[in-house]
Amino acid sequence: MATSAQIKALIRSFSDGDEERFFAIAMQMAAQAARQGHTKLAQELRDLVDGAKGRAKDRPSGQRTRPGPLVQPRGELAGVLTAAYPKARLSDMALDDAVRSRLERILLEHRHRGRIHEHGLTPIRKPLLVGPPGTGKTMTATVLAGELGLPLFTIQLHALITKYLGETAAKLRLIFDTIQEVRGVYLFDEFDALGGRRTARNDVGEIRRVLNSFLQFLELELEQDASDSILVAATNHARLLDRALFRRFDTVIEYALPAPDAARQVMGARLSLLDTSKVDWAPVLAATEGLSHGELSRACEHAAKDAILANRSQVSTQDLLHALAERRTAQG
Repeated sequence: MATSAQIKALIRSFSDGDEERFFAIAMQMAAQAARQGHTKLAQELRDLVDGAKGRAKDRPSGQRTRPGPLVQPRGELAGVLTAAYPKARLSDMALDDAVRSRLERILLEHRHRGRIHEHGLTPIRKPLLVGPPGTGKTMTATVLAGELGLPLFTIQLHALITKYLGETAAKLRLIFDTIQEVRGVYLFDEFDALGGRRTARNDVGEIRRVLNSFLQFLELELEQDASDSILVAATNHARLLDRALFRRFDTVIEYALPAPDAARQVMGARLSLLDTSKVDWAPVLAATEGLSHGELSRACEHAAKDAILANRSQVSTQDLLHALAERRTAQG
């Protein structure tokens, strides 16, 4: 039979006017009934959904309701969650083919999540992003939200983790309740601050309890299976994460420093408003080794400002080499 989470999600989707979500949950319930041997009930539910979908298509488009934009979180979540409505697209990112393919698969599954739900399956909802700083992990959450037309909720870990016993776990519960209730992309950035190994020598009891709570909430979210939100966790230090976490995520995507082709793409995009026709890219790309996407973008901005301040519309090879050398020095 339907779980309590499915029933609540069904009511929420109805009250929000989200027909697609309403039908998807109903098909989940039908699939679950079929798995439990209630074949007649499962078929009746499918027939009801098919009939309702047909009537919905016959209505003028102006009569179809859509969920409205969500305001900034309030109350107890005001300092813990921030909301944004990004317009970024996957084409804005310079990624290697393997990472781009993984992200395209996530987008594809969510764009066709209704069909996936009809077969008792769920789209990828919990990607773990790992890799060096500045390689596009945070930007990925922004792009997923922008591509799917969803709000991006960023969890503020400095506000989430407190010194008071039990308070952090209580806030975590509020966040996971919101993940169930409000469809969006939820970003846990610098995730190692929350998901560090429970056996670490410098660990404290409260952090261990918080991680245990997080694992329990993730497990419960999997069991309830009633959310189409995407939970993105990003870390620069995958080796610090508790090993139990990796089993709770649907997929782990590894980001790397840009190869020369990707570096050229990043720099070309950042310098698109200036003339780069006379840049000798061979020494410039050789100088990008070891620098992240973010570092390359900052170097390009520096080189562009050098040209503008010198009343030039053209960026030189020397401008770029100088800016890249400064970024490398700043790296230490």
